[in-house]
Amino acid sequence: MKNLIQLLIVAVLVVSCSRDSTPKSGGTPIGGGGTEPPTNTIYTDAQIIEMTQKDVTKYFWDYAEVNSKLARERYHTDNPGQDANVVTTGGSGFGLMTILVGIKNGYVPRAEAVSRLSTALNFLQNANRFHGAWSHWIDGTTGNVIPFGTLDNGGDLVETAFLVQGLICVREYFKSSADPQEIALSQKADALWKGVEWNWYTQDQNVLYWHWSPNYNFQINLKLQGYDETMLTYILAAASPNYSIDKTVYQQGWARNGAIKSSGSQYGIPLVVNHNGAAGTVGPMFFSHYSFLGLDPRGLSDEYVNYGDVTTNHAKIMHQYCVANPKGWNGYSAKNWGLTASYSRNSDGSTGYSAHQPNNDLGVISPTAAISDYPYTPTESMNYLRFLYNENYSKYIGVAGPYDAYSMQYNWVTPRYLAIDQGPVSPMIENYKSAFLWNLFMNAPDVKAGLIKLGFHSTQYGF
Repeated sequence: MKNLIQLLIVAVLVVSCSRDSTPKSGGTPIGGGGTEPPTNTIYTDAQIIEMTQKDVTKYFWDYAEVNSKLARERYHTDNPGQDANVVTTGGSGFGLMTILVGIKNGYVPRAEAVSRLSTALNFLQNANRFHGAWSHWIDGTTGNVIPFGTLDNGGDLVETAFLVQGLICVREYFKSSADPQEIALSQKADALWKGVEWNWYTQDQNVLYWHWSPNYNFQINLKLQGYDETMLTYILAAASPNYSIDKTVYQQGWARNGAIKSSGSQYGIPLVVNHNGAAGTVGPMFFSHYSFLGLDPRGLSDEYVNYGDVTTNHAKIMHQYCVANPKGWNGYSAKNWGLTASYSRNSDGSTGYSAHQPNNDLGVISPTAAISDYPYTPTESMNYLRFLYNENYSKYIGVAGPYDAYSMQYNWVTPRYLAIDQGPVSPMIENYKSAFLWNLFMNAPDVKAGLIKLGFHSTQYGF
């Protein structure tokens, strides 16, 4: 939860409705969007899906960090220059996957995308690394670490895992190409991921730790234990050919020797797992998004739980919670739902940041929550997308897709974006449509070997 707590330091700015539509990263802009619909036409579901995927791709294409071509931590239409060169490691991993979807669907030119991806991976090769891991934030002009906090000026293993998820998909997508530049890109992605020293981050214990600093060592001392967004880190650590962890690290660390399991339920729907910081209910939706852009949870089980049930039930409980609306917020409904970490409305009306969830419900809806649930709740997520694009386009849609957060209760919206919120949207929609990224990641030989090593079985992939 360190990411959520420390992001509370995000600067508070006056919210306006200005919309800066000037592309910032050069190259061929995706363009379109971010303005009033040309007519009062009600869009079809297929049109809405394409608009959504194309819109969020702009965040990682039109508004990428100008030097590295990786993802900016944030983009504020009310202050476009803020943190313009702050690269986010995890969000960049989501961005790599979003660009692959963009290539597949024709939103971005393939050759131009390959050139950009090559620039990005060259930047990562030369950026600061800490026993192979990258920092949470990187200076896009120098490649140097930007401290996320006083003690957090070194390797961030979880952010690194989200980046590596994207690198492996890049490797797999281009590895059979006949184009030398694409083959070189695939090989660069492979080398980068294989350089992460996952086992260093165990401190010789049976658990992974989130951070290591050359100045403060393991002083933050934050263990990765389920259930939250960090599951992927264990899979990749087991999959590493050079720096692998043993199965007992997963069992005792992530699974807590079986204590990850829950017998509880909400709205008659089993929780399946204990969500960190959310006793008896579910945590913010990103718990079931970040690790699963590449990991296919359908029919994926370890010796403790089935992660298809974990993720789908998480989404269904979140939907039911918003329908039940126990706090009586204006606007919550079957078509306006979804709580996760995002920008938020402070009690004084200013903009802050919060991990929205049933036990921290502030009346704020975060669009990424319901949209990125698309593989789990396609009907409910489509209802939400219709609500956004057909009923509230001028309020909640901007230059890079749905704004980060809004509250109908307070007639409040923040015209801002965060990479970690825009990032899951297009990949998860595409996974529902075609299992595109799931197939790339799950069929990667090293990933499959890592899953098998930890005792996983998958009905979708035959192991």
